[in-house]
Amino acid sequence: MWHLIQRITKNLIVAIPIMMAAGFAYGMSAPAAWLKSLILPFTFLMVYPMMVTLKIGKVLEGGDTRAQLITQFINFALVPFLAFGIGSLFFADRPYMALGLLLAGLVPTSGMTISWTGFAKGNMAAAVKMTVIGLVVGSLATPFYVKALMGASIEVNIMAVMKQIFFIVFLPMALGYATQRFLLRTYGQKEFQQRIAPRFPPMSTLGVLGIVFVALALKAKTIAAAPDMLLRILVPLVIIYALNFTLSTLVGKRFLPRGDAIAMVYGSVMRNLSIALAIAINAFGEKGSDAALVVAVAYIIQVQSAAWYVKFTSRLFGPATAEKA
Repeated sequence: MWHLIQRITKNLIVAIPIMMAAGFAYGMSAPAAWLKSLILPFTFLMVYPMMVTLKIGKVLEGGDTRAQLITQFINFALVPFLAFGIGSLFFADRPYMALGLLLAGLVPTSGMTISWTGFAKGNMAAAVKMTVIGLVVGSLATPFYVKALMGASIEVNIMAVMKQIFFIVFLPMALGYATQRFLLRTYGQKEFQQRIAPRFPPMSTLGVLGIVFVALALKAKTIAAAPDMLLRILVPLVIIYALNFTLSTLVGKRFLPRGDAIAMVYGSVMRNLSIALAIAINAFGEKGSDAALVVAVAYIIQVQSAAWYVKFTSRLFGPATAEKA
């Protein structure tokens, strides 16, 4: 079972579309309303394992201040407004789908930020810091961005959103950190890093796939009635990711050394879609299923684009040995 979960985690490009198809098939053939009861446990399974391995102490380390400032400027001064603008253009008649684009642009970085930075031989210590800072700041800022940008077109209960973020992000973060400290005391740093910690992120994959399944099952009949909906969602997502990759690459090449630039690209383009998905489906009720559908489709674009970007990293930033030389 463990090897199967690891294999699924390494093949999200395939696993997520399969789970979307399975959710759609279930939603067309059976009652799906009861699946809402699974949202909370899937959400916890999605977020808690990531928090167990999060190195919060890395935030206090220095040495890459410029990269951190540029990353968070892109994350909070540019990308949310880009997502909002494109959402307003493509989903003028579907405000909750526009909300999905905005949520996908509001919570930056995930565990995959660190993984992809490592694959591309970038500065992983900088990527860890970007992940922690982006997660905390994004979670705190999201209710206010949503209220300010979407409050005129959808009903936003800012306290309800903040309450969901507490249960989705900060409670699992506290429990995850407590678990991490307990495991470190019990098994030591070496045993924890080599044997125990790698088992947690794949568990998060099961939560992601579960939420994707539920989101598609709940929207199956709506999609069947308007099959062009998925294409309508794909186009703005491709535009957002293409613009984000292009901007981050140009800024990284101009202002940062190779390792920091790669971390900055993945720290500003990779979004924490797991948390965005959980907020959409937990904080906005039935109407939030439109937003959840957009975020679920974003997984496909994000994983595919991140994998392809690794292949072009050396061409864009030079080989990894160049910086050392």
